[in-house]
Amino acid sequence: MSGVLDPDLLIRAYAIGVFPMADDAAAEDVFWVEPKRRGILPLDGFHLSRSLRKVLRQERFEHRVDTAFDAVVAACAERDGTWINGQIRTGYRALHDRGFAHSVECWREGRLVGGLYGVRLAGAFFGESMFTREDNASKAALAHLVARLRFGGFLLLDTQFLTDHLASLGAVEITRQDYRDRLDRALARRARFDQFSASPEGVSGKSIVQLLTQTS
Repeated sequence: MSGVLDPDLLIRAYAIGVFPMADDAAAEDVFWVEPKRRGILPLDGFHLSRSLRKVLRQERFEHRVDTAFDAVVAACAERDGTWINGQIRTGYRALHDRGFAHSVECWREGRLVGGLYGVRLAGAFFGESMFTREDNASKAALAHLVARLRFGGFLLLDTQFLTDHLASLGAVEITRQDYRDRLDRALARRARFDQFSASPEGVSGKSIVQLLTQTS
């Protein structure tokens, strides 16, 4: 597919379990993907290690949401082997403007040091990519996301594929049919992404740990 990545088309694609990728950052086109085996992170199965728990309790990072969406996507696109091209960046910015795409960010001393972004539909969150510039920053961002999704009543955190890194944090692989069944249930669920905190800023690491340990 070439040209503009229409946000309405993106929403319809995610609703049926399909997402776009590009061959690399310079590619002009995107292609659509529906894996036979799908990676998900069960919201009650996040592995909060002792070291990550310590990082969060020490308030090493300032946790924010949606304050630097473009910067998070750009940082993700700088990673080796990226599949994020200009068409994807433009399309997801349009989704962000409509309230369907979000960034979860870790800041330290005024610098963006880690984060992730993804798409939200009803009770499903589709993780797209993450990056880190300091040890544990991307893990802390993912812990924040899981806590936010639990608090908001979400049912599904889609990681698309299963990597060793995600598996160490509790992600698993399921069949395409199992994924579709979970997606259908999640899309019928009323959930709130903004319910974890009163403002985009001010989520503490201690509150993230408290919620994750209370519900695990």
